[in-house]
Amino acid sequence: MSTRSAAAPEAHWPDDRPGLIPVLPLVHVAWSDGILTAGEHRVFRELILESPALGPDDREALEPWLDPDSPPSPTAVRRLRDTIRTLAGPAAVDSVSLTELGYDIARESGGHRPWRDPDARHALAAAEAALGVLGREAVQRLLEPAAPEPEAPAPSLFDSERLADWLAQPRRELRDRILGLLQEPEFQMDIEIDRATHRQRALEAVQRLADEGIGALAYPEAYGGAASPAASVTAFETLAYGDLSVVVKFGVQFGLFGGSVYQLGTAKHHERFLERIGTLELPGCYAMTELGHGSNVRDLETIATWDAEADGFRIRTPHEGAGKEWIGNAALHGRMATVFAQLEVGGEAHGVHAFLVPIRDDDGKTMPGVRIADSGPKVGLNGIDNGRLWFDDVVVPRDALLDRFASVTEDGRYESPIPSAGRRFFTMLGTLVAGRISIAAASVSVAKTALTIGVRYSARRRQFGPEGRPEVAVLDYTTQRRLLLPRLAATYAHHFATRDLIERYEASLGEGADESATRELEVRAAGLKALASWHAMDTLQAVRESMGGRGYHAENRLGRLKNDTDIFTTFEGANVVLLQLVAKGLLTRFREQMGDLRLWSAVRYLADRAQTRVAELNPVIVRRDDEDHLRDPDFHRAAFEYREERLLGSVARRLKGRIDDGMESFDAMNAVQDHMVTLARAHTERRMLEAFLDGVRRAPTPGISESLRTLAGLFALSRLEADRAWFLEAGYFEPRKSEAIRAQVNALCAEVAEEAELLVDAFGIPDAVLQAPDGL
Repeated sequence: MSTRSAAAPEAHWPDDRPGLIPVLPLVHVAWSDGILTAGEHRVFRELILESPALGPDDREALEPWLDPDSPPSPTAVRRLRDTIRTLAGPAAVDSVSLTELGYDIARESGGHRPWRDPDARHALAAAEAALGVLGREAVQRLLEPAAPEPEAPAPSLFDSERLADWLAQPRRELRDRILGLLQEPEFQMDIEIDRATHRQRALEAVQRLADEGIGALAYPEAYGGAASPAASVTAFETLAYGDLSVVVKFGVQFGLFGGSVYQLGTAKHHERFLERIGTLELPGCYAMTELGHGSNVRDLETIATWDAEADGFRIRTPHEGAGKEWIGNAALHGRMATVFAQLEVGGEAHGVHAFLVPIRDDDGKTMPGVRIADSGPKVGLNGIDNGRLWFDDVVVPRDALLDRFASVTEDGRYESPIPSAGRRFFTMLGTLVAGRISIAAASVSVAKTALTIGVRYSARRRQFGPEGRPEVAVLDYTTQRRLLLPRLAATYAHHFATRDLIERYEASLGEGADESATRELEVRAAGLKALASWHAMDTLQAVRESMGGRGYHAENRLGRLKNDTDIFTTFEGANVVLLQLVAKGLLTRFREQMGDLRLWSAVRYLADRAQTRVAELNPVIVRRDDEDHLRDPDFHRAAFEYREERLLGSVARRLKGRIDDGMESFDAMNAVQDHMVTLARAHTERRMLEAFLDGVRRAPTPGISESLRTLAGLFALSRLEADRAWFLEAGYFEPRKSEAIRAQVNALCAEVAEEAELLVDAFGIPDAVLQAPDGL
């Protein structure tokens, strides 16, 4: 490392040599930028000193200013800048390069004349090129260091309060009521909280919700409810702005345990248990999952054998690996469990059924024959007392069977209004749809929380900026916009899709509900739960990164939210499994038996349809890349529909080809599993786009519908961009169109950035609920 020599120039630039003035801007930038290496300085020095415009005396006067081993002092460099500004006239700022600026400021003294020689000018331009700067920008930085007065922002037609009110519909009063509760101390968990304390406080918070009547919302009015499953999902969605352990414990008690009694039981169960469940007088569990079988509920191993002498059922766990696993409320608080087991009556197996099994007495003591273990610390949700359950010949009475779809008579006969065991199993598990919708809605709330924190931070945090000017907001950077704003658009898409799903769910429970519509609802719930939970996880990570080191602070809640939300991708159905169910539903248009993969007729039908579908694409559409076309919702809808239809036809052909070649249907499905998951994603995204566009159509105006239309365009084009490899392979895009879509995503990000804070404000999350630190 070189040190300053005693000969380092500290004096003014040699004003008595006008022939050196043209190189003055170059010399200043060479030292002021501070980015040239010693080697690069030597190249720069040689290019200037070899110019034929310099005489021996000029070289001798200039050489000390070009010595990389003896740089000028900061004071000397500032004096160079002051000299340039003194010499520059008003028009100099329009110079397109440092070379031109040098000529401009030298004309007054005639110092430019020796440099008129083309070789001399070329040498000067080569020296500027060696600096590696953008000429016009370097000139502006040199001559206009002061920041211009910011222009007053144009008045916005966007009314975030009006949008917030509209987004909160329906059931605005219920949402406000819950948001009010979330601002109370008992619902706000400390950043650092031990597991035992967290579990106790989560229980107390759920008790408060029960006392407020919120837990029983889905149950009939006769049992303290409001007969509105949609209201219960709304409560779950809104609670997800707060501590997620409270949300999940709420869902386990009132949604899974209470919901199983309500949906699978009959009047005798409702009268005996529902009110006590809704008030939390009877804490309970939902014991379905087993360690050895996970998502394969149909083949779980817990056994319930009819015992005529006991006039009841004997529940037993055949081996250690068949124990119930990850059962919420089991480790500490639950006193009864809905246990799913294989029913055997008179030596005949009838498949999986649900039974109410006491696991603790009123004093909290474990019941005889029941063994309970604490699942211990988890990655997240440590306010939930997850446990494991084993049963050793536990006898429960005959009416412990939740008998809406099947019963055992007093004389030991099995009866069911549904003759098919597979159909019966599918119908019973159809009651899980509420849980999947709830997880989807809660995932959207988590994404909203993260984006509210991240967008506000990015809009207010300032960093870097043009030299000599104030720093700019981080959200002004294209990469930051790219990181956050397509995810903001996707969050709005998920918002409209989940709200639509909730209302469809409520309607499906009424009298005369269409069975095919119900099955379609289940397919939608499975797909949306998968994509929404993945979106929440992806958004949390993006927001964390967008905030740099500040995002790593625990006080931002991002870390806890990531850990707590992670399991959303697994429970209520692992996401990849759910997407396979979506694909099967699309292939068959109905699912006669859950898990039955024999789809011969459906495959043949779809393969025939795919062969007759017009495959040729309009070359004009394939090549068109103008802004009006790329932003047209009709283009977005058509592209999403084309992708889904093509994937549906191609997966059908692949399946049929394998089955025609003698492959078992299970193996055929397994061979195209990745294709099916891609199809399910495409279908769910198409549904999301339709829901978003419907939301745009219904949105209040002025200002709001226009902003949402821009946001919907960003969602659509960002998804097309993400899948552009497929569209290019399919011939739906030409390369130029793919490039134009990328450019439009950037342009839309810039437009959305202007209203990004207003768009997250419209989520309506109170600061006290958000719990973000000051300044965010």
